[in-house]
Amino acid sequence: MGSVDDKLHEMEIRLTFLDDAVAALTGADAEISRRLQAVELTLRALREEIQSLRTAGGHDPHSEPPPPHY
Repeated sequence: MGSVDDKLHEMEIRLTFLDDAVAALTGADAEISRRLQAVELTLRALREEIQSLRTAGGHDPHSEPPPPHY
């Protein structure tokens, strides 16, 4: 059976590895959040562009007749 000092040392080593893992996950989470925000901004811009193109062209998809196969 190991001494209290040995067990304490082992726990300190494990805590160090856990701290490293948490730091890595925090960095990954921040990167994912940043990329998701960029995707959301791009999607919003594309939606606005599509809406402006529809408005400029007088195109209303609800006023179109159904396709011939209906």
